[in-house]
Amino acid sequence: MNISRIAIVVLLAGLATFTSCKKNYTCTCTTVVGAASVKVTHDIGNAYFSDAKKSCNNYQDQANNSLPGGTTCGL
Repeated sequence: MNISRIAIVVLLAGLATFTSCKKNYTCTCTTVVGAASVKVTHDIGNAYFSDAKKSCNNYQDQANNSLPGGTTCGL
């Protein structure tokens, strides 16, 4: 194995390590009713990105089903 292949393997292993870490995320939701808008944040602690995104989407769905106007949420 030459040096460039070893470097690539080490780089990929490092990337996999950093992308699979659990982190704290903040989901920011904005609800717009007419000309008024309200921002609400939800802390999502110790979660993988994909799980945090699902939770944030759930906040959006709940808000759109229970509040007037339209709500959009994102990490």
